[in-house]
Amino acid sequence: MTHMDYEYTLLGSSMEDYRKRPLKPQVDDSPMSLFAVLELKRDPLHLHGPWPWCTLGCGASTLTCFRKVKLYGFLFGLAVMFLIMASYILTGDKKGLLLTPSPYHSSTVPNSGSGTGPDPFNVSSAKDYATVKLVVKNLASKVEFSTTRQLPEREALIHSEPHMFSVIPHKFLPNVKNPCWYEEHTGNISGDPYRTNLYARYSRRFRTVFEYLRKAFREHLYRRGGKYYRIRCLPYFYIIGQPKCGTTDLYDRLQLHPEVRFTTFKEPHWWTRKRFGIIRLSEGFHDRYPVEDYLDLFDLAAYQIQDNLMGNAHSGAPEQHNIIIGEASASTMWDNNAWAYFYDNSTEAEAEPPFLIQDFIHTLQPDARFIVMLRDPVERLYSDYLYFGITNKSVEDFQDKVSESLQLFEGCLTEYTMRSCVYNTTLNNAMPVRLQVGLYIVYILDWLTVYSREQILVLRLEDHASNRKYTMHQVFDFLNLGLLTEQKEAEITKSPASNTRRPADKNLGPMLPVTKEILRDFYTPFNKKLAKVLRNDSFRWDKPSELI
Repeated sequence: MTHMDYEYTLLGSSMEDYRKRPLKPQVDDSPMSLFAVLELKRDPLHLHGPWPWCTLGCGASTLTCFRKVKLYGFLFGLAVMFLIMASYILTGDKKGLLLTPSPYHSSTVPNSGSGTGPDPFNVSSAKDYATVKLVVKNLASKVEFSTTRQLPEREALIHSEPHMFSVIPHKFLPNVKNPCWYEEHTGNISGDPYRTNLYARYSRRFRTVFEYLRKAFREHLYRRGGKYYRIRCLPYFYIIGQPKCGTTDLYDRLQLHPEVRFTTFKEPHWWTRKRFGIIRLSEGFHDRYPVEDYLDLFDLAAYQIQDNLMGNAHSGAPEQHNIIIGEASASTMWDNNAWAYFYDNSTEAEAEPPFLIQDFIHTLQPDARFIVMLRDPVERLYSDYLYFGITNKSVEDFQDKVSESLQLFEGCLTEYTMRSCVYNTTLNNAMPVRLQVGLYIVYILDWLTVYSREQILVLRLEDHASNRKYTMHQVFDFLNLGLLTEQKEAEITKSPASNTRRPADKNLGPMLPVTKEILRDFYTPFNKKLAKVLRNDSFRWDKPSELI
């Protein structure tokens, strides 16, 4: 069988070594970022016996010893503080973000509503409204787009992720639409291949899926030449963004197509987060998820593909070799926040990531396809705030967070380029709302540096909401899917929308008109460029529409 000509074994570092590989420490003299959210925690220094200072000049008087220690410590602290401040002022923080205060940053004003204290920013007042309008005007004057970037060398990518590149081959099985291959299984065939999978360990909801996979694993091992092989697959297509733009609804509808399968759950976030050990940035770093854990998520679909290859397809089932697998992490298009902690950026003059997510995917899958669902970025931001906000949500709070984020973004632009600020991890962690996620054109341009326009389908949620049948047919054609019966098509296109706004959030109503006006002014130059690149004026969002 020709598809068994591909035999691969694990090379390079072991999986356990990969999991434990620490984040890249910062070892130069640059000071810590003002808005650093991740701290390196060190164990306190344990000293046993008398302090060395007490034995060197303190004599027998413990009280005198402690006084000297306090005095020396105070003087040492002053010296360190002086050196840090001098270094910060003279050199700036080129590893993180030196946030220069905005020239339009307003002072605090009294909170006339509650009287409980100062309000950092109140756009409803004429003074602050004029101030934030100046901030947006200044931002618009600095908008620039780079259509080219220096692409990393393949060797550099492999050097940064040797284990991943040792596991995934350069070629896939012939006569199979989805990218799959056979990997030699060197472990105990009666053992549990998913025992160490971190997705199974941390996701209780999917433990039943892994229980089924454990039972199906052994019967799908293929024996040839005295060796056992297991089938492995990557996605044929990715739904890469953006959050709160309808990706869940698209995912739910595509799952109903008989030729489409997905990972065991919608959003693995492996490329952007889990492979770096990130579950939530606020929690710091966990064990890194190796690529094997990610590939395990495709096993359910891979077994169906293998059944057809081995002639064991069930009677009446669709032709399994036409089955394609999708992956729908809505962070894939934009989230490169981990780069600052893991990649060497010492030679990056503008503090931009040396590698982007698409660089790795393209090196492994140059023929992959991508679907992007977008919506009016103004409404996307409000929906994002309502969905991810926890407590004290209100239109006034959203207004304040927008104003603060705009000022932080403007402060970054006083030192760095637009693209640098969009990918600046510290800034992204500091902004109370995710302004950068709505700057679609910056990400689209970077994806187009490695993939052709024909490999990326860009849709609008507004169009999908008004005519689901049309957008779903666009997707079917893009993925080269087979024809559907009228009954199946109606099931896919007429089912209710998924993941709509929660009732409690609906009760808050729309954002304030002044907030919408400010955000409209901010996003307009980016939308115009996006419409020009995509050759579709509807991406200007000149006629705003509210979706829930």
